[in-house]
Amino acid sequence: MAEYKAPLRDMRFVLNEVFEADKLWSSLAGLQGAVDVETAEAILEECGKIASQVLAPINRNGDEVGSTWKDGEVTAAPGFKEAYQTYVEAGLNGLGGNPDFGGMGMPKTLVGQIEEMVQGSNMSFGLAPMLTAGACLSLNAHGSQELKEKYLPNMYSGVWAGAMDLTEPHAGTDLGIIRTKAEPQADGSYNISGTKIFITWGEHDMAENIIHLVLAKLPDAPAGPKGISLFLVPKFLVNEDGSLGERNAMGCGSIEHKMGIKGSATCVMNFDGAKGWLVGEENKGLACMFTMMNYERLGVGIQGIGAAEASYQNAVEYARDRIQSRAPTGAVAKDKAADPIIVHPDVRRMLMTMRALTEGGRAFSTYVAKWLDIAKFSDNAEEKQHADAMLALLTPVAKAFLTDNALESAIAGQQVFGGHGFIREWGQEQYVRDIRITQIYEGTNGIQSLDLIGRKIAANNGAFYKLFEADINAFVAEQEGNAAAAEFIEPLKAALENLNDLTQWVLDQAANDVNEIGASSVEYLHVFGYTALAYMWAKMAVVALANDDQNGFYNAKIGTARFYMKRLLPRYIGLSAAVKGGAEPLYELEDDQFLTA
Repeated sequence: MAEYKAPLRDMRFVLNEVFEADKLWSSLAGLQGAVDVETAEAILEECGKIASQVLAPINRNGDEVGSTWKDGEVTAAPGFKEAYQTYVEAGLNGLGGNPDFGGMGMPKTLVGQIEEMVQGSNMSFGLAPMLTAGACLSLNAHGSQELKEKYLPNMYSGVWAGAMDLTEPHAGTDLGIIRTKAEPQADGSYNISGTKIFITWGEHDMAENIIHLVLAKLPDAPAGPKGISLFLVPKFLVNEDGSLGERNAMGCGSIEHKMGIKGSATCVMNFDGAKGWLVGEENKGLACMFTMMNYERLGVGIQGIGAAEASYQNAVEYARDRIQSRAPTGAVAKDKAADPIIVHPDVRRMLMTMRALTEGGRAFSTYVAKWLDIAKFSDNAEEKQHADAMLALLTPVAKAFLTDNALESAIAGQQVFGGHGFIREWGQEQYVRDIRITQIYEGTNGIQSLDLIGRKIAANNGAFYKLFEADINAFVAEQEGNAAAAEFIEPLKAALENLNDLTQWVLDQAANDVNEIGASSVEYLHVFGYTALAYMWAKMAVVALANDDQNGFYNAKIGTARFYMKRLLPRYIGLSAAVKGGAEPLYELEDDQFLTA
């Protein structure tokens, strides 16, 4: 099994050369003086070492031993607690946090690269700081000054961890029907009672305290989503002097036995009159949660990229070492009984597919992170509004398309190994199992697809989409006369023209049949995604062409761009035809006709 190596060279390329991070950061009022290329480089290097030398070596142990539950207490897998201390002592836990409360205030364009290394080296572990960051985002945006001062510094430092408690046994995506109750108390607190499931790292022994953000309903709350409030509920109550007090009336009833991410504790949390405090306004809990949704959903897409990168590294090493048969053109390794399997066309197809999807996904996640940074740190109201619209449009694509691609890549990596890919000791089957959850949590990919075409395009008659179209057209116009880039620009133009047509087709059909949105949504998101990655690959190719080095990094980037344009981008043609097949075929059968016995 290959040792994970942080892909720092490609991260530097994307950050510094494709998106010119130094110019972006210096142009944003809220970032000026906070970060520069040298600081970013030092952070990347430090995290790369921790990911490769600390987190990756315990990844398999986390899968095989996992977190364990006994009498309400959860013990993290061997090595996780020590790795957590190394991680937080390096200052990585509060990178994106508010500097007023001990965070470092770093931009998402940088933090996203850190997240990828952590998730790629050990996804189960990476979920812990990811959930803490999400809880901090909501608390920082909506909590009272008192709550922020009391909880954020220790959460940013990693002394305390965070968890998000949304889902209930009967309520997944439809949070409007949750049953957890919040009873107001005379001292301004609330007693929280109910059961939450699928709570990632809801209980563990890595941090001194765990701060839960819990969705619940007040006694007189309106029905449905408009009656949800958000509450801060600590595992241990915090005294006035900041020390820990007694344990709150809550506990972990069990942990799930899962397909993957076994090193992460997925908890059933029971609240029995636990003391909590309101975050934000009453009955506005969903708004508080959606503050962190763009970050978390992009974070899930980045999880997929990270694990797919690790799978690719493993597959490449195996393909270069494993000998089997001879190359179609004749013996390559004449001193051996057979050639390395990397000479075979189908193996190269799989490796190139993994490489193109992962590197394209890394660029796209950074592109989305750029809009997050503009929305957060710009002092220009019009610029912020534009960025918010782009974020709304692109976030479901980042979550769904990147994780669908990640699973495809992991399966391809497993296939490269042949029979060994089915065997645990080689590591490839773990990536398949771990990545699978990314398509499910933080809103299933089907829900993301509905969100894209329904809420983010149809609901505003394509206004957000037109911003994305204009962004690509501006880039294409910049390359007018760049003959060397034409082989990348022309396929991008064709893909965008198709997406324009398809978008209008769906909008027209949906005006007459409400089922068309749902029927077209998944394939439509993929057409959008392939077009978006074509944009990324065209941008990367333009930079690489200006720096072409024979048999070096830039030359490989150009070759991968060609592969993407010629072998992967054409997928949009079949997907578009499927969309235009319409909703009617989905309803050919009556419900009882689905039964086979």
